[in-house]
Amino acid sequence: MLDELIDSDIAAIEAELAQLTAAETPPKPKAQPKRAPLPPELPRTLVHHEPENTQCRCGCQLKRIGEDVSENLDYVPGEFTVERHIRGKWACEQCETLTQAPVPPQVINKGIPTAGLLAQVLVAKYSDHLPLYRQVRIFGRAGLAIPRSTLAEWVGACGVQLQPLVDALRNALLEHTVLHADETPASMLAPGKKKTHRAYVWAYCTTPFSDLKAVVYDFAPTRAGEHARTFLGNWQGKLVCDDYSGYKAGFGNGIIEIGCLAHARRKFYDLHQANKSQLAAQALEYIGQLY
Repeated sequence: MLDELIDSDIAAIEAELAQLTAAETPPKPKAQPKRAPLPPELPRTLVHHEPENTQCRCGCQLKRIGEDVSENLDYVPGEFTVERHIRGKWACEQCETLTQAPVPPQVINKGIPTAGLLAQVLVAKYSDHLPLYRQVRIFGRAGLAIPRSTLAEWVGACGVQLQPLVDALRNALLEHTVLHADETPASMLAPGKKKTHRAYVWAYCTTPFSDLKAVVYDFAPTRAGEHARTFLGNWQGKLVCDDYSGYKAGFGNGIIEIGCLAHARRKFYDLHQANKSQLAAQALEYIGQLY
């Protein structure tokens, strides 16, 4: 799984670099990998794309002279289908003008996966915890030989495309004056070292009473409080969090700390478990009444 994360990150970085350098330097010609044809036994859905107007600008009626056909692999849970896009070619016999419907936009330009298939790969990986090598086996049972490296490139490209949505969600989140924050450890494979170290996923969300129910996850290689301060930026309000010292440096500059009662209760619980403290038992009873 960690190898796949590296492949996905590399693909995301390459996609971003390609976007930044596309306007500055001409692209270098590279060998195009030979793409295996999609299995012919898969059901096909024909999607026709024709011009809205088949009359030439010179006044003559256009004549259909051919078509371009491209196929995208789609996925319906439990069933693969193929979208065959047929773009008719229309030409004017008098002025030889060629008219054809434009290629419909795709998440991955000139790629075979539809948005539905990409959504399935992402949901299976991040929500169902199915690593890509297992998804390769699932696809293989349907007769589709899709390498893990290809799936990793899809995941990386989707990450780049979804980043504006994450940024917009973060901006909407920071418009609220009360937020919750927490962090949890995650094992991260250090490139070239063949071993893992502890990284962290930071979570920021609105309150249950907010009109906007939103959560933003921010991955960081360490648990340093600077990551929280970087995410919050110039935000001011009340932050609900545990007593972790990493948050402390941000308090006092327009951010008010709201302690987590569940974390405070743990101390009374541990005290009561250790020596049956009556004071701790009374505190637990009071907290229980609040809930």
